[in-house]
Amino acid sequence: MITRRLLTLAAVLTLPGLALTSGGATAQPLPRQSPINVTATALRADWPLTPLRIDYRSSEVSLAYVSRDGDCTTRGEEETEQATVEPGAGSVALSGVRYDLVQFHFHTPSEHRFAGLATPMELHLVHRDAAGHLLVIGVPLTVGGPSTVDTVLRTLASECGQPVPVGRIALNDLLPTQRASLRYDGSLTTSPFTEGVRWVLMREKHVEAATVARFQALFADGNARQPQPLNGRTIHIEPAGPISP
Repeated sequence: MITRRLLTLAAVLTLPGLALTSGGATAQPLPRQSPINVTATALRADWPLTPLRIDYRSSEVSLAYVSRDGDCTTRGEEETEQATVEPGAGSVALSGVRYDLVQFHFHTPSEHRFAGLATPMELHLVHRDAAGHLLVIGVPLTVGGPSTVDTVLRTLASECGQPVPVGRIALNDLLPTQRASLRYDGSLTTSPFTEGVRWVLMREKHVEAATVARFQALFADGNARQPQPLNGRTIHIEPAGPISP
């Protein structure tokens, strides 16, 4: 019975219309690195998990190019377009600990894979608690109808340029409506690849094809880290999804 449930939820979280990716991850000296390739054998249905409580409101948002090398013409794989939000506009709570939303950013192709498959883009919403610990929500982005993500990425910030004002958005609209999720312990996906990051992987969100094309034109060689070895880690299933107030 547990096996059937695992396979059912794995199918729910496996995304339609994905492109196969090639290549494997090389071994890393740190054992709990991100991103990962989500496989059915690593899933564990140990319900009930402590619910993730999401409190997202509206916020003024600005978009800036994050440069890693100081070169205004060369695109690095660890560079991205990053949005900042107003303090206190968004937070999540897990096991009594509050994590405030500090920024969100984008990768192409998706960093996390599902059974080896990738989506065109991935959204990372980065949260920090009072002690500095991080919790990141990952949302795969697939081509479809318009969404708030299109609003955020309508005008991309130039490298070494000024931030672009996006305006006020409903942060909750950045997340999928159906919020079954997967959780695992990992790391930052850019240097210094610090471990101890709590990851929550949600279902896909749609964005328009023009948005994907615009972002991929800026990062023609991609800005995603390759999947890293699981090294025996377990991916925990939350079928009910996070709770919103």
